[in-house]
Amino acid sequence: MVRLQGKTALVTGGGRGIGAAIARKLAALGARVIVCGRTLKPLEETVKTIKAEGGQATAVAADVADQKSVARLAEQVAEQVKDEHKQLDILVNNAGVGSFSTPLHQLDPAEWDRVINTNLRGVYYTIRAFVPMMHSGAHIVNISSLAGKNALPNGAVYAASKWGLNGLSYSVAEELRGQNIRVAVVCPGSVDTELSPHAGKSKAKMLQAGDIAHAVAAIVTQEPQSFMSEVLLRPTQKP
Repeated sequence: MVRLQGKTALVTGGGRGIGAAIARKLAALGARVIVCGRTLKPLEETVKTIKAEGGQATAVAADVADQKSVARLAEQVAEQVKDEHKQLDILVNNAGVGSFSTPLHQLDPAEWDRVINTNLRGVYYTIRAFVPMMHSGAHIVNISSLAGKNALPNGAVYAASKWGLNGLSYSVAEELRGQNIRVAVVCPGSVDTELSPHAGKSKAKMLQAGDIAHAVAAIVTQEPQSFMSEVLLRPTQKP
């Protein structure tokens, strides 16, 4: 597998779960990783782990649902890369929130806004902020869900956010192909994290965060003539 020395990667929602696993994987491949999230402490734990494993990482607190916060994040990232090649090589949009217990007609509009603003609007904000910093051969990887492909009763707002994210990803991929910036979407099934609903499921059969990290690593290390635009990940056995 091609290593990522000299590359800089930004992973949103990097403080725990899937985001932390992706950050560790990219760092293990040689990338300098910037992890962001709303709370600094878990981000610092991710950075501590990466450094203990011999990697390079920094943490920046930011809320992807807040455009001004994303703009500040972009300024900080630009400052960090200015002494290198002044470019961001990999953007992983992983930050997300869930909502799985309420029928849509009973859902509080504030909850609708919370999920859509983080899972969908936040990706728009980061793409808008960071594409000008990216170059030919760069990657954007959006972490979606099989809920963006299948019905999810009592999780309609989450499903809507992921269906929207899939459509956004396919469209932006076409917009950026001319610049040789590849945009991919990863849609995992049931993952053993704090976000996913576990009722009635065997955690031993669920996907692990590292499985999604493996898929992201495959995407960002593919040969330049290939374009892995979508990855669907399912547990080998239904949990």
